[in-house]
Amino acid sequence: MVTSVGFDLDMTLADTRAGIAAVYDELAVRLGVPFDSGAIVKRLGPPLESELANWLPPEAVPAAADLYRQIYPELGVPVHTAMAGAYDAIEAVRAAGGRVIVVTGKNLRDAIGTVKRLGFPVDEVVGSLFGAGKGSALARFGAAAYVGDHVGDIEAARAGGALSVTVATGPYTAGELRDHGADVALTDLTDFAAWFAGWRTQAELG
Repeated sequence: MVTSVGFDLDMTLADTRAGIAAVYDELAVRLGVPFDSGAIVKRLGPPLESELANWLPPEAVPAAADLYRQIYPELGVPVHTAMAGAYDAIEAVRAAGGRVIVVTGKNLRDAIGTVKRLGFPVDEVVGSLFGAGKGSALARFGAAAYVGDHVGDIEAARAGGALSVTVATGPYTAGELRDHGADVALTDLTDFAAWFAGWRTQAELG
């Protein structure tokens, strides 16, 4: 039985580090706050507000998040690039008759902007969800597997009743992802198509 697959966006399908760093650098100028964009892009995954809380008092976070999101379409999205193997991974699912959903912590506008910028042929995009909060979107879509780079994506897969497939292209190694309970840990998405073909074969054989 051919199944649908969910993918995370940042550092799974899309390399957003340069864009996010550029936005934080501009935010630093406008707010006079010494954000370390290099450190920030090494730990992408949690919601924007969680990262801003590392640098700002709680009462300043909402306004800073709003400003960040104002800047993002102009400075962030245009410099995003596809992760190695991203197009082939999506094509592997679609060629098998499956559907693809992107479920991400990025807000919906910028998630859709990134997907369109990179030309990812996906069926649906859901934004502003992290960790187990992604589960409802995955379950509604019928995703049998969810692919991500963060331990929060393992929680997402569990919450959505999906197989947890991880790639070591974010802040965690393959070993760390396995230790956190990932069902599958790949080096990157260039390994996905072969894994997916084998997984489908096993599913069809029962």
